[in-house]
Amino acid sequence: LLEAITDWQIKSGIAALVPCGTTGEAATMTDEERFAVIETVVKAASGRIPVIAGAGCNDTAKAAANCRAAQKAGADALLLVTPYYNKCTPKGLQAHFTHLAAAADLPVILYNVPSRTGVTIDMESRRVLSRCDSVVGIKEAGTDFSLIQQTAAELNDTLPLYSGNDDLTLPLMALGAVGCISVISNLFPTKTQQLCTAMLQNDPEAARALHYELLPLMKALFCEVNPIPVKAAMGLIGYDCGSCRMPLSPIEPQHLALLRQRLEESNAIGLC
Repeated sequence: LLEAITDWQIKSGIAALVPCGTTGEAATMTDEERFAVIETVVKAASGRIPVIAGAGCNDTAKAAANCRAAQKAGADALLLVTPYYNKCTPKGLQAHFTHLAAAADLPVILYNVPSRTGVTIDMESRRVLSRCDSVVGIKEAGTDFSLIQQTAAELNDTLPLYSGNDDLTLPLMALGAVGCISVISNLFPTKTQQLCTAMLQNDPEAARALHYELLPLMKALFCEVNPIPVKAAMGLIGYDCGSCRMPLSPIEPQHLALLRQRLEESNAIGLC
């Protein structure tokens, strides 16, 4: 199944793949499972597009081991989330990411998602980390638009932004973001890619039309905590990804009905 999804995503025009992120339930994978998933996606992609492996965690030594394992599995780059629960200081963040950037010989994308981790990559840390040669971008899933604008204005050449919230991809790209790392692209890879391409090609009207077309489903995919809804939705379009691991619970019937309605409106039921 994972090979089939990988192939479909690539043939649909997606620019890169990100296994072992939040949507991929990396937090409940064993080390062996994480390695196997990355290796499977790398082999299925067969060099057609980059594979960016999720490798971050709140233990620096463990995250470094994840980075090395991802490189061994054939990943082209790493996505590194901020340490969660520990809630380190800015100096700790800088030291953590600097250490991980040196742990493997791969480009690194930082991941700012304070709603899940309780930690924000502050502006000074962004400046410091942008000077690290292997740090090549930041996935921004925060909603502090002052921080986002300052990052784009100051660091776009050295720390390009990628939207981490589907409903904010359009406004973030209007501010200077260069793309997104997406949830809805699991269901609509072509349209997600087209939205980003339209913004990069200075066609905001086309991008805006795609944004509003996809917005009802973007919202529905967060009717419960990600990835509960998207895994259910993948089943509805023809890829039975199973249920989420505990402590995530099965999707509520009313939310499954909402997803079905939104997918029917998009003519996506049984798409694959």
